[in-house]
Amino acid sequence: MIQMNTVLVAFDFGEASRKALLYGQNLTRALGGRLHVLHVADVIATTAAQFYPDQAGTPEARAETLAYQQLRVILPDDRIRLAVRVERSPADAIVEHAKAIHADVIVVGTHGRDGVSRLLMGSVAEHVVRCAPCPVLVVRPNEHEFVLPDPVGVAARI
Repeated sequence: MIQMNTVLVAFDFGEASRKALLYGQNLTRALGGRLHVLHVADVIATTAAQFYPDQAGTPEARAETLAYQQLRVILPDDRIRLAVRVERSPADAIVEHAKAIHADVIVVGTHGRDGVSRLLMGSVAEHVVRCAPCPVLVVRPNEHEFVLPDPVGVAARI
């Protein structure tokens, strides 16, 4: 039997990561593991602080606090381990966090870009797949769905 005690979901508040979160929640529910959700905030240039003179703290600290607040709204369950990191490379931060928590699987969403847009923007999911210390489930937002709807929710709608 496959054992997944620690499931890490990389979450950026986009559609693809919301789908990845759904997969991660279902994996932990089905296999009894613990869900970890990581948001990687962008590093904000120190000169950006001049645009926020009335707020205390560094822009990075404010971004981290705001991300935690938004994650708690989406994921109010205290059993879910939330983490926010402010890094230049989201892919490296995801891989390092997976190593730190000894993740058994990483679930990451992808936009499925190709060609020039992928060349210019890079692929976080591809980098994570290549460098991760564990298996990676890559979820596209509009692909074949194998997570079944919650039967209680379906019955309530009928």
